Amino acid sequence: MALGKRKFIQRDLFVATTQIAHGPGHPFYAKLNEVLAAAGFDRFVEELCAPHYKEGGRPGIPPGIYFRMVLIGYFEGIDSQRGIAWRCADSMALRAFLGVELSDRTPVHASMSVIRQRLPGSVFNQVFGFVLQLLSQHRLLQGKALGIDATTLEANAAMKSIVRKDGGDNWNEYLRKLAQAEGIDNPTQEDLRRMDRQRTDKKVSNEHWESPSDPEARIAKMKDGRTHLAYKAEHAVDLKTEAIVAVQVTYGDRSDSQTGLQTLRRAKAHLIGCGRAEALTQVVMDKGYHDNRLLVELGEFGVRTYVPERKQKSRCWTDKPVGYERAFRRNRLRVRGAHGRELARLRSERCERSFAHVCETGGGRRTWVRGVEEVSKLHQIKCAGFNLGLLLRKVWGYVKPRSRGAWRGLFWALGAGLCGVGAAFGSLWTLGVALMVIPWLAVIQRRRSGGACPVKPKNTHSSTGC
Repeated sequence: MALGKRKFIQRDLFVATTQIAHGPGHPFYAKLNEVLAAAGFDRFVEELCAPHYKEGGRPGIPPGIYFRMVLIGYFEGIDSQRGIAWRCADSMALRAFLGVELSDRTPVHASMSVIRQRLPGSVFNQVFGFVLQLLSQHRLLQGKALGIDATTLEANAAMKSIVRKDGGDNWNEYLRKLAQAEGIDNPTQEDLRRMDRQRTDKKVSNEHWESPSDPEARIAKMKDGRTHLAYKAEHAVDLKTEAIVAVQVTYGDRSDSQTGLQTLRRAKAHLIGCGRAEALTQVVMDKGYHDNRLLVELGEFGVRTYVPERKQKSRCWTDKPVGYERAFRRNRLRVRGAHGRELARLRSERCERSFAHVCETGGGRRTWVRGVEEVSKLHQIKCAGFNLGLLLRKVWGYVKPRSRGAWRGLFWALGAGLCGVGAAFGSLWTLGVALMVIPWLAVIQRRRSGGACPVKPKNTHSSTGC
């Protein structure tokens, strides 16, 4: 087509929604919507949330739309409800995924907060179980060997806002009282800093301090070494298929040995709901879970443990209950075997991968709600999103939106680096150009094929592949 001047014409005063040109949409969300519709997701959540409907007032929001919006937050890496609401209102592809017409308004962040607070935690747990059943139907859930690990979630409260439990004093008031006890009536900032350096209780503990804005948040160390108010999230991952089988969010100061058995019971309940009651036989954990009492309880639960022990010079069993030494030595033999080392490698790889997707790229590292139950609600749906992304990738070859962009950027950066040094080595220049061009050729081919699968499905036994 030749070039020409822009024609200034009278614009239409009224345009019907059916006359607006639509693009092909996003292939990932289109396929995900197809999968959820075939499984009856909307009918399931509507029946599940029916006891919590409110009569009267403004028109209600279908629960299927709400849960889809939370899933969008995970797939797009948005950690706030305001950002989710804005993204859904701005994107035509996401409107189609939600099932919202152009003439309708998408839910605002305040409506999302009201819905989350109105629904109990059991509803979110059942939605997570529904997604897990989808994976089981497509043979992506075995449940024979589970890996359990935990991470910290940053709470929506600042450390500088903590107060003393005994008197309600903040940090400066606490230091001021210490200075007045030493005879300094009007301490300066330098006096307060000196009292901070000289105080005897150097450790700020949960025993004496709490956050008035989020009392359930606990002082804990984050993965990067910072001390912050946090919660603890624990995942039970299928080491064969990488699916998250169970999720538990607890207080940030709970030790691993205190929460491991409860997470395993949640995983067992989900496996029973998926028809895999007798599948669980092996549990793999890191050394933070090594506790003699926990080893005995896991043995009574009917699973073989693979928990590496902490370094200790000597052990005495005379003052321990009967069965502690037996459970310890059997666990040691299993851990030091070749099968135990392989399971430990898989646990480290796949549990950390689930945390990387849910917490880092999925926007779940920092929480924007308060309370254990509220944080657990959103974290469970993010883990359900992880399982849905796993389903679409392994069965139909679709990767989530952020994954495609990340890999494309990685190829481009690597290719540019090789081109930079390729002048000295010749062949590297050709390889660099190939790495930069291949991702875009794949995108062009996918668009020409009408949104076909960009990745060859691994699960070839399925009859529903692309």
